Amino acid sequence: MKHIIILGDGMADHPVERLGGKTLLQYANKPYMDMLAKKGKTGRLVTVPDGFHPGSEVANSSIMGYDQNEVYEGRGPLEAASIGYELEPTDLALRCNIINVQDGKIITHNGGNLETEDADVLIKYLNDTLGKKYPDVKFITGIQYRHLLVVKHGNKHIDCAPPHDHPNEEWHKLMVKPILPEIGGDEGHISRRDTADLLNQLILESQELLENHPFNVARKERGERMANLIWPWGGGYRPHMLTLSQMYPQIKKGSVISAVDLIRGIGHYAGLRNIIVEGATGLANTNYEGKAAAAIQALKDGDDFVYVHVEASDEAGHDGDLELKLKTIENLDQRLIKPIFNEVSTWDEPVCIAVLPDHPTPVEIRTHVKEPVPFIIYYPGIEPDSVEKYDEVSCVSGGYGMLQLQEFMNAFMAIN
Repeated sequence: MKHIIILGDGMADHPVERLGGKTLLQYANKPYMDMLAKKGKTGRLVTVPDGFHPGSEVANSSIMGYDQNEVYEGRGPLEAASIGYELEPTDLALRCNIINVQDGKIITHNGGNLETEDADVLIKYLNDTLGKKYPDVKFITGIQYRHLLVVKHGNKHIDCAPPHDHPNEEWHKLMVKPILPEIGGDEGHISRRDTADLLNQLILESQELLENHPFNVARKERGERMANLIWPWGGGYRPHMLTLSQMYPQIKKGSVISAVDLIRGIGHYAGLRNIIVEGATGLANTNYEGKAAAAIQALKDGDDFVYVHVEASDEAGHDGDLELKLKTIENLDQRLIKPIFNEVSTWDEPVCIAVLPDHPTPVEIRTHVKEPVPFIIYYPGIEPDSVEKYDEVSCVSGGYGMLQLQEFMNAFMAIN
């Protein structure tokens, strides 16, 4: 039996008064998710262990079966892997957002939805200026607003605030702090305080550089938000992870399909092939049909396991855009789940399908929350439970009950 996980990033939510007290999954028109819930078996899953923040790097790798206490190194090293940047053992790799700040506050974590081509100009400019001034620092272009900052011999024991967790908050109060006291075990790295001081200096100097760059000057003249500050976070060293084939021998060959560097990086260390889909943006305008076609083709070509990740709902949640998030859920249902199900249901070899988010990103909070998520597992012949719709409330009654972390992947891959 082949296996496919379809993940709608941040798709879960809270009850919304404007929707009559329903969650977005309850309100959305999503006949294929509901059909899979009725025909399959559902439950809820804790994706974030105690002591960890509800980041996508934690939640997605937990869903894939990884113990965060063994593998967690932050998202920076994962994103480095996804863009082919080889880290040295003493390199500190950080996610580096280009954000928008106004009147001393974080307005958007995404710099006004930067296009990758525009961001590349800004990142190269920062590398030519700050990178030359600080020789142990390197900026590398990623995708849209998500980029990479590498500090040679940097120390990972620092407190960095994810910018999407702090909309409309004063950014000066959120700058990097060393985790004190300085203790042993940091051989090969500069001190925690020196690392924090360096990163804060880069943040401060980036504002003037970016605001005076012609790209942002033109944006300001058009009344658009400037991409006017860097924000490093999610730092860590090169991780040590088993591949999924080593963890689950039934996976001889697998792929990951995502527009997001972070997920591609997890796939890299998991031993999965990264499939790049033209027009996959990580936003609501992503190429759903292309992702569905790529997943189907991967299974046809002999993959035992495919992980399809769609970022759109998470971005809409961070933007607090209720209507857009509803649309992304319905698009996932009609433009991705529907064609995949309709195709694989005609095959002789059965395909086991799972549908779930990694964490909720409620539109009224605009950030990730650490709560269980609803999931579906379906395959031909499964004994269904009593659940008839897919949402946060219905799945409380699911046959799987409440699973914890790696238990989901263990249960999913035990289906043969």
